[in-house]
Amino acid sequence: MKVLAVVSGLFVLATVSSNSFTTVKSLPEYPVFSSEAHRGGRGLMPENTIPAMLFTLKNYSVTTLEMDTHITKDNEVVVTHDDYLSEAFTSFPEGSQIPKSEAKKYVVYSMNYDKLKQFIVGSKAYPAFPRQKKVKSYIPRLGDLIDSVQHEIKVNHLKQCFFDIEIKSTEKGDDILHPKPEKFVDLVLAVVKKKGILNYTIIQSFDKRVLQIIHKKYPEIKLSYLANNDKSYEEHLADLGFKPFIIGSSYKGFNPDIIEKAHADGVKVLTATVNTKEEIEKLKKLKIDGIMSDYPDLF
Repeated sequence: MKVLAVVSGLFVLATVSSNSFTTVKSLPEYPVFSSEAHRGGRGLMPENTIPAMLFTLKNYSVTTLEMDTHITKDNEVVVTHDDYLSEAFTSFPEGSQIPKSEAKKYVVYSMNYDKLKQFIVGSKAYPAFPRQKKVKSYIPRLGDLIDSVQHEIKVNHLKQCFFDIEIKSTEKGDDILHPKPEKFVDLVLAVVKKKGILNYTIIQSFDKRVLQIIHKKYPEIKLSYLANNDKSYEEHLADLGFKPFIIGSSYKGFNPDIIEKAHADGVKVLTATVNTKEEIEKLKKLKIDGIMSDYPDLF
């Protein structure tokens, strides 16, 4: 019996070791160049909607779908950029326009999801993006969006994309426009883990508190620090307190020196938002690691 127990124990250990080795070996490689559809490709489809993500994924050579997250009053993680309903592309449930003077009354964090979902996104003209298709949609839950994307990949035999998910928070907005960072992080990552896309996820934020929490609690997750151009590369890293997987820089005032410094440090560089073919090609020649564009047909 003792011999059997030892043999059995060795078998279990070998199995665990083999499975662990397989898991490590099967981790996906981040794209050599990440072509990211900003807000799902809002130049062509209504931003941050499921139709935008599916259209872009099926028709263009993007590697990564970029999106923004907020939290509703009933703690649903939703995909939308603004703290409130934007009158530029959102309408009341019956189709009438939201007056610009009233838009900020409709704070996402103040509404339960069943109410938020009734508002119409994408059916009105959006002059900022004249090529955008008019598609009647709504603000989706992150989990539903992931399900739709993964289903599209499976049925159409598409290459698995990455998900670049931004957590939209600021210190001034805590408990007013969104929950405090730790709760926000836990809600978002609960969805990511449940949907099984952890290895294909990058969490990005301008809010260093969010990234510091994730770095401590979920060290396996790839992080992108969205740094403004008001500080040097060294200052940003000192401020953050660790090396992120990616440092994101605004294309406005972009400093090419950041690429050389980041690469020497083992950090990737991504910039946004680049909306001409000429600018994209110029940045590629500088060996940038990724670009966000509103127009996925430019990649």
